[in-house]
Amino acid sequence: MAEATSDRAVLAAFRAEIDAIDAEMVALVARRMAVVDRVIAVKRAQGLPALIPHRVEDVAARVRAEAAHRGAPPDLAETLWRTMMDWVIAYEDAQLRPRPSP
Repeated sequence: MAEATSDRAVLAAFRAEIDAIDAEMVALVARRMAVVDRVIAVKRAQGLPALIPHRVEDVAARVRAEAAHRGAPPDLAETLWRTMMDWVIAYEDAQLRPRPSP
């Protein structure tokens, strides 16, 4: 029984560490989105579309390489980033659509 209690305590410590990392990741996503909002302003001013395919592929390749360098699974990193990029592109697209005049 003592071993099970010890295992639970170890898991609780790991879970607390994961929760702290998750909070840092959310803070980084918020920071990234603040930059995305500035990108939208530039794209609007220059008439650029939300989706720039070569940029998506450049980011995916860079993220895979960074993941491999840091010992993280490149497939996981690419999947996460592609999901995030898809969401951001849809967000940008919605923000770039002409707004009806009142």
